Amino acid sequence: MYAIIETGGKQYKVSNGDVIYVEKLAAEADATVDFKVVALSNDAGITVGTPYVDGAVVTGKVIKTGKGKKITVATYKPKKGEKRKMGHRQPYTKVEIQSINA
Repeated sequence: MYAIIETGGKQYKVSNGDVIYVEKLAAEADATVDFKVVALSNDAGITVGTPYVDGAVVTGKVIKTGKGKKITVATYKPKKGEKRKMGHRQPYTKVEIQSINA
C-alpha cells in the first residue's frame, strides 16, 4: 500500500515506515503532521482524488528540521566589473511516515 502526498508544492510517493525530506514545516521535533493525499493505492486498486482523496490522510512524525548542504551561487555581468558570490542552504524537515489511513 502506498500513497501520493502533497506538501510544499511537491508530491511524494510514500509507504509505511518511509523517511522523507520535505520543505520546511512549522512543526517541532516529535510532533505529528497530517498530509493531503492526492492518490492512494491498496489491494482494491488505485484511487485518484479530485484534487484530494476524501477521507484519506497520511500521518507522519517529525524527526528533525535542519538545513541542506551549502551550494555556491555566482552572478557575473561581462564588461561591467560586476560579480557576486553567494551561498544558500535550503531548510528541510525530516519526516517518518507512521500510517496511511483510507
